Amino acid sequence: MPVSATSLSSASAGAQLRLRDETFDPANLGAYNLYLLASPTRLQLAAVDVERHKFVLLEEHALTAGGLAALELQHDCLGQRGWNAVRLAVTGRGFTLLPAPLFRPGDEEAALRLHHAPSAAETVRHTTHPGLELVNVFAADARQADWLAATHGASGRLLHHTSALLAGLVHQRGAAAPRRLYLNPGPQELTLVVLGQHLEYCNVFSCTTAEDVVYYTILVMQELHLDPDQDEVTVWGELMPDSAIFSLLRTYVRNVRFGPRPGNVQYSYRLNDVFEYRYFDLFSLHFC
Repeated sequence: MPVSATSLSSASAGAQLRLRDETFDPANLGAYNLYLLASPTRLQLAAVDVERHKFVLLEEHALTAGGLAALELQHDCLGQRGWNAVRLAVTGRGFTLLPAPLFRPGDEEAALRLHHAPSAAETVRHTTHPGLELVNVFAADARQADWLAATHGASGRLLHHTSALLAGLVHQRGAAAPRRLYLNPGPQELTLVVLGQHLEYCNVFSCTTAEDVVYYTILVMQELHLDPDQDEVTVWGELMPDSAIFSLLRTYVRNVRFGPRPGNVQYSYRLNDVFEYRYFDLFSLHFC
């Protein structure tokens, strides 16, 4: 029976979740890609065996004031060089999506300032989405960006978590998928995406209650002319089937369901201990 990540324990200091396949070999990191999803208070990790296209590690750790640099001192391989590739996605509302033809490298800060004023502790980066003809311009914690560059060098890549989510959705849907709303609740945040033949909407809202989640869901459905009584809503992210969020959503949206893990990749049986709709954006870094 799957359990929530927070109910799992580990001998690792600060670990909230620690699942590893017995085939994972920390002495042979070149055989794996490392995927990281960082929020202000925690880090999620996943590792995939490149040759077998198989996830063999899933972990979640609390982040202290020392950030990633402090956590790597307590972890056996987070700070080790030699991974085949490392992708670090950051959460937050400081991002904007631009049509690729309108973006010019060097204009990142000017484009982002229309939506978010970067602080002195942030750096501004961008990620291209060739399949969607979009560029994601985003703010990231400068310490996390510096850690990635110093620790993993050219093998490291910095992204916004919405880029991972979009890559996973495009991979999951297929070309003929119907127009649909997707929800991804996270810590104090809710990401909503509407995809049809093209990306129609993507935004991150600050949410602290189940009522907040339902409010923004219905608001976006109304604005984009989706029908809560007919159109299906797919949910990934951090909630339980019996949670107040899911129960309230089902009151106002007739066809709401949990989404599966990204397909065309394998998962160790060790990961059966968590619900399949969790960690979708983390796993989706595989398709960025």
